[in-house]
Amino acid sequence: MKKTRHDKDPLDLVIFDCDGVLVDSEVISCRAHAENLTRHGYPITAEQVLDRFLGRSMRQATLEVEAEMGRSLPDDFHAQVYAEIFRLFAASLEATPHIDEALAAIALPVCVASSGPPEKISASLNRVGLYNRFAPHIFSAVQVPNGKPAPDLFLFAAEQMQTTPARCLVIEDSLPGIAGAVAAGMTVLGFHGGSHCRPGYGDTLRAAGAVTTFDDMRQLPGLIGQIGAQVAVI
Repeated sequence: MKKTRHDKDPLDLVIFDCDGVLVDSEVISCRAHAENLTRHGYPITAEQVLDRFLGRSMRQATLEVEAEMGRSLPDDFHAQVYAEIFRLFAASLEATPHIDEALAAIALPVCVASSGPPEKISASLNRVGLYNRFAPHIFSAVQVPNGKPAPDLFLFAAEQMQTTPARCLVIEDSLPGIAGAVAAGMTVLGFHGGSHCRPGYGDTLRAAGAVTTFDDMRQLPGLIGQIGAQVAVI
């Protein structure tokens, strides 16, 4: 695809979530999270982890689980989970289909805003060859007081990229992510092409505030053009 950009584009920045958007990682992460929680006395399935914690930080999920259990998980619990995730990533993680083609056709600046810690983001993006496409513009929930669904991470990304929220377009696959983008005053597209997305999930994302949804990354450059035209009219 050919890149096209005009000086008067109404959008300045495209903000990508990482897990479930750039990399098809959610099924792997949820399985590792569920297995570790179950081993430490909190029985839960990968499907339940997906339903409850998709798009949220491990820190938030752990606080919620510990409140229900009435006790703390081991101090190295996060390290245990991420060790398993990294092992699985090295063996089987794949990029979202056609993401390279889509990124090559986007002329706007791009960045990453993920609920994961920097180590997880870099491990996943390096595994699929996307790290250098975004570095150093990679932002993590550990850099802000409150993770998604709070707007903090998206506002931080916009500030770091020196643009205003109204001129940002967010690509998200989770309800907390969409809620955070909307709260930040940004336009958000809902992606439901990951292996974790169930039938009808696109409708769920639209109901949460996505202006439109898509399940094939080859659609993204065209959608960005359409959104830009709509913002220009507004």
